Amino acid sequence: MLMHPRARRVTALAGAALLTAVALAGCDGSTEAAPSDKGSAAAATPAASATATPEPASTALPVALTSQKAEWTKCEAPEGGEAPGSRWRCATVQVPLDYRKPAGDTIGIALIKRQATSTGRRIGSLLFNFGGPGGSGVSILPQAATAYGKLNSRYDLVGFDPRGVAASEGVDCRSDGATEAALKRVDMTPDTPAEEAAFLKDGADMGAGCEKGSGKVLPYLTTTNTARDMDLIRQVLGDRKLYYFGMSYGTELGGTYAHLFPENVGRVVLDAVVDPTADTLGHARNQATGFQRALENYLQDRGEDPEAGSARIARLLAKLDKDPLPTDSGRMLSESLAVTGIVAPLYSQGNWPTLTQALDEAENNGTGNTLLALADSYNGRDGNGHYDTMSQSQRAISCADSTARPTADEARALLPEFRKLSPVFGPFLAWDTAGWCADWPVAGEHDTPETSAPGAAPILVIGTTGDPATPYEGAKRMADELGKGVGVMLTNKGEGHGSYGNGTCVTAKTDAYFLDGKVPADGSVCSS
Repeated sequence: MLMHPRARRVTALAGAALLTAVALAGCDGSTEAAPSDKGSAAAATPAASATATPEPASTALPVALTSQKAEWTKCEAPEGGEAPGSRWRCATVQVPLDYRKPAGDTIGIALIKRQATSTGRRIGSLLFNFGGPGGSGVSILPQAATAYGKLNSRYDLVGFDPRGVAASEGVDCRSDGATEAALKRVDMTPDTPAEEAAFLKDGADMGAGCEKGSGKVLPYLTTTNTARDMDLIRQVLGDRKLYYFGMSYGTELGGTYAHLFPENVGRVVLDAVVDPTADTLGHARNQATGFQRALENYLQDRGEDPEAGSARIARLLAKLDKDPLPTDSGRMLSESLAVTGIVAPLYSQGNWPTLTQALDEAENNGTGNTLLALADSYNGRDGNGHYDTMSQSQRAISCADSTARPTADEARALLPEFRKLSPVFGPFLAWDTAGWCADWPVAGEHDTPETSAPGAAPILVIGTTGDPATPYEGAKRMADELGKGVGVMLTNKGEGHGSYGNGTCVTAKTDAYFLDGKVPADGSVCSS
């Protein structure tokens, strides 16, 4: 899919750059002694349910789960990737498949850890979620670790694959061939009844594939359940409080955790914040606004009138809808792939020159090589035609969370409003509301997540004014929803999706909060 309001909105350009900080770091090849052991995941075999699991009443977990010990071993290479450096260790923690039946079947949650470098001053474990939903913390954290070197002095850095992602019962919905065929066949802005039917059938086919390949876990892949997993992980790691750094979708996960476990909140930072008050349509409107704002900022930066530049790009997309552009690979650049290619570099201002190159090639050379490469990176496609499974996990988690199932008629009715919000991205986001969870086999849990957290310790909420994927206004709403004295708002005046590592001010304030417990004044502003 392109930009789903609860999925690709929270990723950034390329698999190794779910947030800008990830792009700043490389793999670490240093050494660290660690115990050797053999953690393994237990099989879970319940039948799929017609509904996602609601938030259960508070139920004590079995001692067998709360007293388990993480058995840290040398990490193996993740699928399609390389093994991390020798300072990293991996383990698996068992969690209930269904928290309504905590003594029932369990699934394994994959963890990765790099120990604090100043063990005598260690604070605890710092758990990360880089977004998605569907991002693999086990794969991403080693790539990002250099950006968090200062935090690593006093924290163990810990990443995890949330339930339904990669090594944690990752969903299996569609083959590479089927994914490639769908991208060729399906028009993301259908113009005819036949195109509409194909568009909706693709959503239904994805759901059927997920049910066939991952039916045993599909009903339980909610953010609420993942937040409960995080609290069990906290206990297994031996931390009295949760120390957590959530980015993009990870902010929604962090807010959900704070609501469920306010008494267990330690130092929590939410960066590039999802609007917790927005439902499916609200998220689509937010993204249409955010991406259009970022596009206009890009156009203005290159000296072009934003309105005229947007109209020019919209004309290019209309042309591609009828006549896709050739590429050197033999594949064609469709309208849908072109929009994805335009979206990708808007996540970081450093990628704006690549967008200029891509648009110039398409408009003046009549070829789509650069836009296609950008779209492939965003879609998780490598040079061999293999797709990662992130988009499948995104859809399964998103549709387990949201009750919304808009129809084609409802999406079509949104088009005038969304074209006004963004002539470039609006039509895609309007149609996406109907296609993403079409005929999904599991009913969603809620309209909007609950993130109120009375009694929790102060939580640092960071919003960037030019964030395209999670617009700035959502951060302000998250701070308000967390509650007075809990949500502490920090504004970053800048561009891009996420702020840590992109400017000295935000990074310094975040480090001081995590390392020394210094909470910035609510309403603080950073300009660099």
